[in-house]
Amino acid sequence: MEQIKLFARAKINPALNVIEKFENGYHSIETIMQTVNLFDTLTIYKTNNNTITLNTNLSWLPKDNRNLVYKTAEYFKNKYEIKQGITINLYKNIPVSAGLAGGSTDCAATLIGIRNLFKLPISNDELFEIGKNFGADVPFCLLRGTAIAKGIGEKLTPLHYFPYCYIVIAKPSFSVSTASVFENLNINSIKKRPDIEKIIFFLNKQDLKSICDNLVNVLEEVTIQRHPIIAKIKQTMLKNGALGSLMSGSGSSVFGIFNTKKNAINSIKEIKFKYNIKETFLTIPFNNFNY
Repeated sequence: MEQIKLFARAKINPALNVIEKFENGYHSIETIMQTVNLFDTLTIYKTNNNTITLNTNLSWLPKDNRNLVYKTAEYFKNKYEIKQGITINLYKNIPVSAGLAGGSTDCAATLIGIRNLFKLPISNDELFEIGKNFGADVPFCLLRGTAIAKGIGEKLTPLHYFPYCYIVIAKPSFSVSTASVFENLNINSIKKRPDIEKIIFFLNKQDLKSICDNLVNVLEEVTIQRHPIIAKIKQTMLKNGALGSLMSGSGSSVFGIFNTKKNAINSIKEIKFKYNIKETFLTIPFNNFNY
């Protein structure tokens, strides 16, 4: 095998709670994460030049070790003394800095891809441990499907798969600093927290309406205050028939869950027209674990 092609899929957070802040600046969280069928494409090649080359469709994206994909390839090349070169072609479709784990899922796909391409003796459990070093969302992006994440996001428990539905994702033109959002969240004054156990109960029942009735993300309290358009997008989705709508992660993406494709498409049309948002996507939950 001289090349391998992988699809790195985005995630949304149907629930996100922040429990406490640690002395090292990290936060303890509890969140439900769901993979969606919005993806970047990575093609990884063996080469004979003994170097790492990263190509992307975005001219402004870093192509050195500031990029998690490059950094992952560099780690493998050094750790396992890979003598051949590695070229990675990354086609970005997932919006950047949007609360959708775009960088983390690209990293996870690179971990899988290089291990398999070079037949490295690394188990899945070992791969998860390696992934933790590259970011809190990377282990989930390796697992995929539906899961609850605790700790800083690395303690994962798979959940019953998410019911079939249509998911609209809208990413405003601005990006959000995750670190800044967490730094400005006052844990003691959070107004509404998600009932994680209730959502798990409705996941087990496959009750989409009740799941959507309980969507809560405590980080909205910070991000919406800075960017009120997030609340407006949510309202537009609900007006167009969304069963529920929420900001994903620390933002700035907003997702809406629909039980009809027609309502989902109408929502996209209005969001594009009203807010001049170019990055809008219609997708579905992804519960297949194969890359």
